[in-house]
Amino acid sequence: MTSYAQSLTASGLKIDWAKMPTYNTIMSVAAGAGLLLVVALGRQLLTRGRIATPDGWALAFGALGFTLVVTGLHMTLTWPLAGQGFPFDNIIFGEPALAFGVFLLSASFYLWKRAAEFAVEDGIERTSRVALPISVFVFGMGLACFGIAAAGWKYTLFAAPPEEPISGEFANYPWLEASFMSGLYVLVGIGALLFPVALRTPRTWMSPTIGVVWGLAGLAFLIFGGLNYFTHIGLIVNTM
Repeated sequence: MTSYAQSLTASGLKIDWAKMPTYNTIMSVAAGAGLLLVVALGRQLLTRGRIATPDGWALAFGALGFTLVVTGLHMTLTWPLAGQGFPFDNIIFGEPALAFGVFLLSASFYLWKRAAEFAVEDGIERTSRVALPISVFVFGMGLACFGIAAAGWKYTLFAAPPEEPISGEFANYPWLEASFMSGLYVLVGIGALLFPVALRTPRTWMSPTIGVVWGLAGLAFLIFGGLNYFTHIGLIVNTM
C-alpha cells in the first residue's frame, strides 16, 4: 500500500507553511500530560479517598485544558487546515484535542469550586456521580478514537515523509508509524469506553485497566510531542 506521505513525496513535497498551521507539537505534550494527571488523580482518589492540594490540580487541569481548547478549536474550525497536504489533521488532532480540553477545563472548574470539600471528605463516590453524565461524551470520543485508529491503519495517515528527521528514516515502512499512532488512539479509546462503567463500580478491575492504558498513551504522547519539536522543525526547514 502506498502511503499518503509517499504519494506527496513522489511529486516533490513542498509545503507553503504560511498556510499550514502546525501546532500538534504542543497539543501532543498537553494531551499526554493531561492523561497522566487524570490517571494520577484517579489513583489518589481510589487509594486515599481524597485529593491533596485540589487547588493545584485545578491549576494544572486549567492550564492544559486552555492549551488544548484554544489550539483544538482553531484547528477544528480551520477547514481544511491546509490547501495541500494534510486536511485530515482537523479531524485526527483538532477535534479530540478540543474535546479533551473541554473535559480538563470542566474538571478544573469543579475542583476549584469544591477544593475545600475534596481536602477532607471521601470523594470517590461523589466524583463518580458527578462525572457520570459527561461520561456519555467520553464514551463517544472513545468510539471516535477507534475510528481514527482504523483510518490511520487503512490509509497510513501518520506515516512521515522522508523530509522529516528521524521519523522520515522509516518512510519506506509507512505501516510502522501508522501502527504506533493508531495504537495510541486505541489505548485512549479503550479507557474511554470503560470509563462510564468504571464510574458505576469504581473499585473493580476496570479502574486499574483505565489507568494502565491511559498512562501508557499519556507517556507516549508526552515523549512523542517533545520529540516532534525537533522533527517538525526539520520538516519545515526541508520543505519550505
